[in-house]
Amino acid sequence: MSEIIGRETETEELMRLYRSGRPEFVAVYGRRRVGKTYLIKELFKDKMTFYHTGMSPFDSSSDNMLQDQLKSFHNSLLRYGLEDKPCPSSWMEAFFLLENLLESHNSNERQVVFIDELPWMDTPRSRFITAFEAFWNGWGSGRDNLMLIVCGSATSWIEDNLINNYGGLYGRLTYEIKLSPFTLHECEMFFKAADLRFTRYDIIQAYMAVGGIPYYLGFFRKGLSLGQNIDSLFFAKNAKLKNEFDRLFNSLFSNPNAYKKIISLLATKHIGFTRNQIAEKTGILKGGGFSKMLGALEASDFIMRYVPFGCSKREEHYKLTDPFCLFYATFLASGDVVGSDFWETNQNTQRLSAWKGFAFEEVCFNHIEQIKNALGISGIHTSESSWAVRGDNETEGTQVDLLIDRADRVVNLCEMKFYKDEFTVTKAYDAKLRHRIQLLINALPKNKNVHLTLITTYGLTYNEYFGQFQKLVTMDALFGA
Repeated sequence: MSEIIGRETETEELMRLYRSGRPEFVAVYGRRRVGKTYLIKELFKDKMTFYHTGMSPFDSSSDNMLQDQLKSFHNSLLRYGLEDKPCPSSWMEAFFLLENLLESHNSNERQVVFIDELPWMDTPRSRFITAFEAFWNGWGSGRDNLMLIVCGSATSWIEDNLINNYGGLYGRLTYEIKLSPFTLHECEMFFKAADLRFTRYDIIQAYMAVGGIPYYLGFFRKGLSLGQNIDSLFFAKNAKLKNEFDRLFNSLFSNPNAYKKIISLLATKHIGFTRNQIAEKTGILKGGGFSKMLGALEASDFIMRYVPFGCSKREEHYKLTDPFCLFYATFLASGDVVGSDFWETNQNTQRLSAWKGFAFEEVCFNHIEQIKNALGISGIHTSESSWAVRGDNETEGTQVDLLIDRADRVVNLCEMKFYKDEFTVTKAYDAKLRHRIQLLINALPKNKNVHLTLITTYGLTYNEYFGQFQKLVTMDALFGA
C-alpha cells in the first residue's frame, strides 16, 4: 500500500506548516513502528531536499559510534549533492556542511529537511545537541523557506531535549506531533486497503494481539484466517514477530532488561502497581534513573499512570496499556507454547479465553473517547480509573476495571465482556453486580448516581436479569472515528 491510512489531522497540520512561508521546526515522535517515517516520507517524497536517518547505537559493536554517525551523515550529504567535502570530524562541521548543501540548492522554494531517529545521533560526549542548536538558532531559524522535520522513537529524549528543553532550544520548536497507534477505526481502514476480509470481531482480536501498530498490521496476509495469521506471526517456525519484543526494547533503551522487567510485572495485574511496588518487585533501585524509566515507558505509550478511584495521589498506579506487550507476556515470554498452529488449535482453551477478557479491557481503555461518544457524554468532563475494594472473601471485596466519573454527577460502572455471542446475565452474576453497585454507592458522595454499563461485542440477551444495565455499548461503537 502506498496511500496514507488515517492520520488526517496530522497530514492537515503538516501541509499547513509546509505552506506557512515561515521557518518551521517540527518534531514528530511516538513509539517505534508506529509509522512516523512512513507518514513523513509519503507526504513529502517529492519535496525532500535532504533526508538522513541516524544509526542505531544498539545494533553496533563499534568502538567509535560518533565517527560512524558522522560518516553516515556525510554519505547522506553526498547522496543529496554535496561535492568535494571530506567527512566531518565533529557535529559542528557536519551541520555546517548541511548549511552549504542547502544554500547551494536554494531556489527560494520550500526546502524540506527530514532527520529521522535524531536521538540515536546524540551519542555520549558527541556534543550533538550543541551543534544542532547552533544549526537551527544560528542559521535555520532565519530561513523562511526551511522546514526542518525531526523524528524519534526514543520519545523521552524528544520530550527532554526538544519539547521541554530549557537550554538553547527552549521554545524553538514551532510544532510537535505525537503519533499514536491506530484506533480500531484506522485498523479497519488499513485492512480494507490491504483487501483483508476480517469481521470487526476479528479486527478487535488482531488489535488485542499487536495493537494499532501499522508495521505489525502490515504482516497480516489476505487469504488466511485471523488464527492462521496469528500463528504465522508468532508461533510458526521463523515467525516474524516471535522475537520482536526483545528487538523492540533493545532498539529503544540502553538497559533494556530493566524496562522489560517492569513490563513483565505490569502484565500480571490489570489495575497495575504503585511506583514503590514496582521497585520492590523488580528489584530496581528507586531514584532518578527509575523515574526516567517509568517516564520513558509512559511517553512511548507502553504504560499509563493514573490514580485509582477513591485513592490519593500518593497511591498513583502504573498499568500496562500496550496490547502487543501483553500478548507477548501471556504467550511467548515463558517459552512454554509449542506448535506452529498453537492459535488455531487452542481457540476454546481457558488460557486464550482469559487473555481475551483481559485484552478486551485494554481495548476499551484505549478507546475511551469512542465509549463516551456512544454514551452521549463526549462533551462532559470525565476521569477514568480502576477501583478495588479489599475484603476477606469475594462476597466482601470487589474489583472494577473501568469507572467513568463524570462532571454531571454520574459514575458509569463498566463491565467489559468479550463474547462471540450476546452476553447473558445469570442469576449468580446478577447478584455480583448488585453487590458491586451497592459498594460503589456506599463509596460515593450522596449526590452521585451509578449507571451500570455493559461494553461487549454483540450485545445483551434480554432475560429476567438484564435490567441492571442502564447503558449498553457494543463493539461497533468502538470503531467510531
